[in-house]
Amino acid sequence: MGSDVLPCYVVCDVSLSMTDHIDELNAGLREFRGAVHADSAVAERVRCCVVGFAETPRVLQPLYSMATLPRLPVAGASAGTNFGPAFTFLREAIDRDVRGLKEQRVRVHRPIVFFLSDGQPTDPVTWPAAFASLTDPAWTARPDVIAYGVGDADQDTLGRIGTSRTFLGRDGVRMSTALIASVTRASPRPDHV
Repeated sequence: MGSDVLPCYVVCDVSLSMTDHIDELNAGLREFRGAVHADSAVAERVRCCVVGFAETPRVLQPLYSMATLPRLPVAGASAGTNFGPAFTFLREAIDRDVRGLKEQRVRVHRPIVFFLSDGQPTDPVTWPAAFASLTDPAWTARPDVIAYGVGDADQDTLGRIGTSRTFLGRDGVRMSTALIASVTRASPRPDHV
């Protein structure tokens, strides 16, 4: 088997409620990239996909090395913050990416999802089923999910999403610090999918 890869999915809420936080998220992504590049052992293994979502999700950067990361778009006019479609999209993307990596004979570590939001979903009744599918224990490629609350985040909602850990910016934890700690913690693990 070839090299080891840790797929990392950074999923950013870019809905209207996040307008005041986009600059903070962009700065966090830059700091995260810089920290990954500072550790060559981590940089060789981490592949990052950046997804933005509001009413619907979209890939801002496919799963690539950390050489570059996109700037998040200015928060749109979309008032919708639909978690369910983002979780369904992630399940499909992870499944596709893991299969592609395995075809390249790469050993794939369990993916991590870093979910950033103010935790105010506009689909409160439907998102839990999509999330349950993403984190289904029977799915070998299920990711560890780290939630990061921005601004006046709904701690209860984010606590249901963070299967591995939940961070809140209002507690003084910087986004980049939470991302770096999560990737560093996940990187050396021996479990593969």
